Amino acid sequence: MELILRAATAADREALIEQFQGLNRHEAGITGDRLGDREAAIASFEAAEAKVARSQGHALVAERDGAVIGHCFLTFERHPPYVTERDYAYVAELYVRPEARSQGLGTALLAEAERLARARGMRRMLIGVVVGNDRAQAAYQRFGFAPYTTELIKPLG
Repeated sequence: MELILRAATAADREALIEQFQGLNRHEAGITGDRLGDREAAIASFEAAEAKVARSQGHALVAERDGAVIGHCFLTFERHPPYVTERDYAYVAELYVRPEARSQGLGTALLAEAERLARARGMRRMLIGVVVGNDRAQAAYQRFGFAPYTTELIKPLG
């Protein structure tokens, strides 16, 4: 039952699409504005994969007993010129399968993302969380993340 953290490969595509669908469905239960079908999961996965490639980031998977049970996609981004620390690492995607939660897997994925960010010379790492996903927010704060910005939404129709 050894946990292996490694770079995602083409062979992981189906497992990752399934996990993206799981994340979309989970967030749909909170926000009500996510699509939970396979096509949306494929589009989400491909968009995240493209961001990783564009930024020369990392797509990581967590594997146990030959099964992919979680993932973390890390990108490298730049804030606008008015921000003093412009370059930063961004945890664009983080997911752990429900049956593998509360076992330290998310922490292990975040620690590896942090290691990769530091190796790239980053001094900041950001992560987003949907308001209402209190469990995830608490986990991120235990890892050392702190509130940074707040994004508000106003429905127009």
